[in-house]
Amino acid sequence: MSTTASLPAAAPPQGPRSLSQTPPAWQKAQRDAITDPAELIRLLALPAGMLPAARRAAALFGLRVPRGYAARMRRGDPDDPLLRQVLPLDAEHDDVPGFSADAVGDLGSLSGDGVLHKYHGRALLVTTGACAVHCRYCFRRHFPYADANAARGAWRGALDRIAADTSLTEIILSGGDPLSLSDRRLGELATALDAIPHLRRLRIHTRHPVVLPERIDDAFLDWFGRGRLRRVVVIHANHPRELDATVAAALARLRDAGAVLLNQAVLLRGVNDDESVLAELGERLFECGVMPYYLHLLDRTAGTAHFEVPPAEARRLWQSLAARTPGYLLPRLAREIPGEPSKTLIGFQRTDTTHG
Repeated sequence: MSTTASLPAAAPPQGPRSLSQTPPAWQKAQRDAITDPAELIRLLALPAGMLPAARRAAALFGLRVPRGYAARMRRGDPDDPLLRQVLPLDAEHDDVPGFSADAVGDLGSLSGDGVLHKYHGRALLVTTGACAVHCRYCFRRHFPYADANAARGAWRGALDRIAADTSLTEIILSGGDPLSLSDRRLGELATALDAIPHLRRLRIHTRHPVVLPERIDDAFLDWFGRGRLRRVVVIHANHPRELDATVAAALARLRDAGAVLLNQAVLLRGVNDDESVLAELGERLFECGVMPYYLHLLDRTAGTAHFEVPPAEARRLWQSLAARTPGYLLPRLAREIPGEPSKTLIGFQRTDTTHG
């Protein structure tokens, strides 16, 4: 008999929208994202000569940019830090030693049914392969989502595995982006996890509040604000200009619903490899009620080498940031090394045996 057979299903979201057949605004915005490099280049008044390379790279890993996010980019600026995160480039074709399809060892940590179990006390559910935005540095751009997805079988296999492992206290929803799923499916999953007694926290890793803030709507908050498990939302912002007024409003709604808000950024060449930019990012996050959590070194995923900041340079940058930033606004500089029992902190280490 399934260990989760008696887990209750979530009630459907309440309110007028749940009674309507009209899709919510966020789903329409997600569906209407820019997917043609020619349209992105035209909308941002970029040089037409950039198009052939963008098309070649998009054939490897598709372009997807929400229109609201694109509206925050500077027109006519190929080096805009928000644009650089999403613009396909010929450099993605480069075969660079040390860069691979599974840079963080996800495939070796899959325990079945879309469950990733790397670290003690917590497990990650790969909930979907869908994202609101395709970040060009994505460490899961080669991930086999069709074969490793916890949503298969209405979550049953994943829930059985979690219920059987009493060492787990925290479940992390990841993807893709878990908020690409409907509120009905997320609510059902959250309710089922609430019913597993040894769990204490539900953590959601998402880029949606930053790139598609309309996702944090009444229907989302209806299921999110209920339940026993403590809610933690880890957003992903790399540059202060990503955090406009619409994003701040979405984050305020999450805070009002009781969420603890953290940010994970990736240190990216040409985006945020600058002490002043990182300091401003920390200040802006704090204004939005979000605490800086990690500043990750780039995961060495094939197709992303042009974004890499070497560890020695990253450490010098972080140390300069530490000298001008309050400790509570200083993210931990870290990298993920496959097989290690936790993230590896870089920071003030005096030696570094990694590349760079």
